Amino acid sequence: MKRMRYLLAAGAATAGLVGGTSAYAAGTLAGTLIQNTANATFSSGSGTSTIQSNTVTVKVDQLVGVAVTALTSTPATIGTTAATLIYQVTNTGNGADSFDLTGAPNVSGNAFNATLQTVAIDTNGNGVYDPGVDTVITNGAASQTLAPDASIKVFLIAAAPTTATDTQTSQVRLTATSVTGSGTPGTLLAGKGVGGVDAVVGASGGTANALAGLIASLATVTLTKSATIADPYGGTNPVPGATVTYTIVSHVTGSGTATGLQVTDTFPTGTTYQASSLTLGGTALTDAADSDAGTATSTGITVTLGNVAGGSADKTIAFKVKIN
Repeated sequence: MKRMRYLLAAGAATAGLVGGTSAYAAGTLAGTLIQNTANATFSSGSGTSTIQSNTVTVKVDQLVGVAVTALTSTPATIGTTAATLIYQVTNTGNGADSFDLTGAPNVSGNAFNATLQTVAIDTNGNGVYDPGVDTVITNGAASQTLAPDASIKVFLIAAAPTTATDTQTSQVRLTATSVTGSGTPGTLLAGKGVGGVDAVVGASGGTANALAGLIASLATVTLTKSATIADPYGGTNPVPGATVTYTIVSHVTGSGTATGLQVTDTFPTGTTYQASSLTLGGTALTDAADSDAGTATSTGITVTLGNVAGGSADKTIAFKVKIN
């Protein structure tokens, strides 16, 4: 323990003894030789003499350290598309190191646990996930080697589970652990440092983590169907020859968007579709598969509503069949 304390102190207190030494997060670079020689001047008889002691050389150990920061400061929206969470990992030690990167979406207190799709390192340093450009790694794999004080940005791509509901919140944790070693601060890792020097676990314990938030933005679609009947005799009885008008109301709620919303309905057995009776919002649609939103075939109708945001006005579809 005496030797360990001396080495750590040397890194912080001997900048004046080693010319040109840069100051890093954890002090003097690992492997630096700190040399010191004492001098003595004295008089003996008629002359003055100067002598030197032997030179003491100390090689600085590697101090292991890491910090993780969530750069996604407000909850990222997650819904029909995945969310990208951004973190920064910094080597706070005094020697080159790499770090195992582990994303964990199962965090205590989450209303839902996202599905982790991708772990990637920001290769071009622009802070934006670029598929095909940024380096995708296996969850838990190591980063590239980082010099002291160097940082990388890490992306976690997460998708919402089918169980998530609108406005629920969640967190995803990124943990970075030194490949050199981790454990209780002060633990000696003999020969594990750069160039074979000893390494010492620093205050971070060689591991650090940060949480970034998610908020679900989802849409819920409900369909309400009704029927009105007009018989050939001016009444509303469902007799042969009566016309049934079916109305379908699409209602979208939530803070998200129902993407690619399409409504289909099959004509009931014992009825015949009445050509050109299909409407959307009271506007006639052609039966043919053309540029408008609707199609009617011999078996049923299809109406494409597209992307509908929650809270939008209801969409009303209607068509007619005759009872055979």
